[in-house]
Amino acid sequence: DVYKRQRNILIHGKLVPGGGAIEMEVSKRLLEKAKTIEGLQQLPFKAVAFALEIIPKTLAQNCGADVVRVITELRAKHAGAEGQFFGVEGNTGKITDMREASVWEPLAVKLQTFKTAVEASAMLLRIDDVVSGIKKKKEQKTGGPQVQQPEGGEQETFGDARDG
Repeated sequence: DVYKRQRNILIHGKLVPGGGAIEMEVSKRLLEKAKTIEGLQQLPFKAVAFALEIIPKTLAQNCGADVVRVITELRAKHAGAEGQFFGVEGNTGKITDMREASVWEPLAVKLQTFKTAVEASAMLLRIDDVVSGIKKKKEQKTGGPQVQQPEGGEQETFGDARDG
């Protein structure tokens, strides 16, 4: 595992700050981009931005920190000029400049993580399309959605002769 990390660093040679700093910065920039877009087209930007914030939230939660307070403080730090380097320190749960804490991640690993997440989301959407397409075909063949009948074969209704 250590050899793979060294190989990634040597081959690609670029590091990014860890501790959820990159995720928060990308989230911030996606939200800024979403503000420039009208209508429903902004929703995917907001959804991805929200999803990326899960990483620093999880780090804060695993440290036992107050997640809401930490994420609010982290957003405030990222609003500043040098904010892109601030992340969650993994032992204490405090907001720290990742340059000073020497917490770095290989860019190649981070890019692959983002690509894999997008591919997994696309796969889930395709599966959902297939499942909903199968349901629609069944409804078209039978003339509507299927309603399960009770065991006795009689359909229970309100206010009929069985109610007395």
